[in-house]
Amino acid sequence: MEEWPCNDQCMPRVSQDHLEARRRQILDGSRKCFARFGYEGATVRRLEEATGLSRGAIFHHFKDKESLFLALAEDDAKRMADVVAEQGLVQVMRNLLDQSDSDDTHTPEADWLGTRLEVSRRLRTDEDFRARWAQRSEQLTEATRARLQWQHASGNLRDDISVDVLTAYLELVLEGLVSHLAMGLPRENLSQVLDLVEESVRRHRSR
Repeated sequence: MEEWPCNDQCMPRVSQDHLEARRRQILDGSRKCFARFGYEGATVRRLEEATGLSRGAIFHHFKDKESLFLALAEDDAKRMADVVAEQGLVQVMRNLLDQSDSDDTHTPEADWLGTRLEVSRRLRTDEDFRARWAQRSEQLTEATRARLQWQHASGNLRDDISVDVLTAYLELVLEGLVSHLAMGLPRENLSQVLDLVEESVRRHRSR
């Protein structure tokens, strides 16, 4: 783990009113840095450039790079959960797929994709990160489960499979999509695949 030591001299004094704005500035800037350079390539110097802040200001909020990345990944999971609450997890997948085909790298979905790719990579290779992330990854699962429960109560969800199983199914599809995009595999049919996934969880009424 990369440590970022600092002392009181290098930490700028800011009022309480500015702390949350500074934290948001750090997350927004570092998200782009991690997406562009990956976890290992996001050095202190690059994070300072991306956020426009000194290391003292950064580490007033986050004790080290891993804590910053975890907070960033958790923040993105919360934003994804908001999309899930309104439109479902398949829409999150569509957003990620659409962004992977776009040249526009300045949208929230582009940031989500970059962060999610790096989360998936570290989950496969870093046991300590996997343990810490497990404590922070429940919000997206809970949002997906709540959305499916609402669809079930509305009569729009198939009722021969439990909500818990359908939640796990959709999460596996999400991870599969992220892995597929990370490996640079062909993606021309993926939109139709997501159509199939969405159709597979719907309730089909007898005509």
